[in-house]
Amino acid sequence: MSSHLSADRPAAQPPGHGSVEALISQARRLRGDVDAVRRDARHDAADPRGRWQRALYDLALHQLSDLDEHLGQLRDGPAPAPPPGSLLSRVGSAEWNLLTDEADWSGELFRILGLDPATTPLSLDELPSLVLAEDRSKLTAMVTGCLVDARPIDGEFRVVRPDGTVRTVHMMGEPVLDADGSTASMWAVLRDVSELRRSQRVVSETRDSLHRHPRDAASEQRAAVEPREAVPPPWHALLRFPERGRPGLDLAGGYLPAHAGAPRCGGWYDACPLPGDETLLSVGGLAGPDSSVPPAPALVISALRGLAAGGARPSELPDRLARLLESTALPAVQGGVYCGYRPHTRTLTWAHAGAPAPLLFRDGTGHELDARATATLETGDLLLLHTGRLLPAAVRHLLALAPRLSGAGSAQEGVRLVAEALGGPDASGRRDDVCVLAARVTP
Repeated sequence: MSSHLSADRPAAQPPGHGSVEALISQARRLRGDVDAVRRDARHDAADPRGRWQRALYDLALHQLSDLDEHLGQLRDGPAPAPPPGSLLSRVGSAEWNLLTDEADWSGELFRILGLDPATTPLSLDELPSLVLAEDRSKLTAMVTGCLVDARPIDGEFRVVRPDGTVRTVHMMGEPVLDADGSTASMWAVLRDVSELRRSQRVVSETRDSLHRHPRDAASEQRAAVEPREAVPPPWHALLRFPERGRPGLDLAGGYLPAHAGAPRCGGWYDACPLPGDETLLSVGGLAGPDSSVPPAPALVISALRGLAAGGARPSELPDRLARLLESTALPAVQGGVYCGYRPHTRTLTWAHAGAPAPLLFRDGTGHELDARATATLETGDLLLLHTGRLLPAAVRHLLALAPRLSGAGSAQEGVRLVAEALGGPDASGRRDDVCVLAARVTP
């Protein structure tokens, strides 16, 4: 990548070797001290304050490790081939020449975006094709402000790699002006900050949960006997759910907290676009002790959206998602249902992995979809997906409500009826928390 510095703008001299070495020593001592305090501290996994403290320690250690590697790069210079997964392999650079329409990328940037370094770098017009749909307008605004108004770039967006993984990238850049003061090119440094942002979200969500839900013995007792209602799950604020529906569908989702003391399920529900007007509907639950930490379900939803954007069909999602999660620190999917709905033909295809079949309510009757994994829906049908925490008695109870559920005027009313049926103090056959997704077929 060619230098963007002009003759009257000399490059800053690197700091002396000795001063950087001293900073490295200080950073490593501090990291060791923090790690020692973290190991000595007692953290109760069932205590929200304990989880918050543990998350803060982990975040501090993560940032100190990054600082150590940054300082090492200052001392040693960039390595010719950084080890895969290291911090240096997560920092890349690029320059886009507006006069020749050529792009120059570092090898690290290709690796960050999951592209083959032997391929041609993407132009500025092509770059948004890798960006998550929700973030494309943000990237466009940053690039336009840089090229038109000469504003520096400093922002983040999410990219979807060809293998379906979603990564968060922090981009910093500025325009390079020619002798006439016009923008000749744009250079940028991009860093993969996915792990750092995940750690920060854990800290933020556990802190917010601690502030929102301080409980004493009396409040726990009241919670055990009060009826439950469908509410947004803990991770709901991290991702946008299409509350106004998708083509041909009226959608609503809800989270049904179980009785006090029951395990949290780490469940999710989501609806996202597939190519054309098709919609992917999914519900599922995560296994493991950290499954209910809010970022975990949100990251799984992001992975599903990335796989769907890459063209994965619902029948392919169980295996592809399982393989993807095996390479991460996220818990495995304990049960998931994945449905694709085409509004023009009203065709529903579905696949599941250790999860219950969707329930279909029509004309006063209700039944589980059969193993054919395909069905043709009709206007007014109500499709109900739920995580696999319902005992058979609870499913039979829902099917007995078919006259009311099939007559529901909206998906939101359907979720309300389910919440009433399953929200009593005895949990009505629920093992623990449940996520539900209702989809009502519209003309």
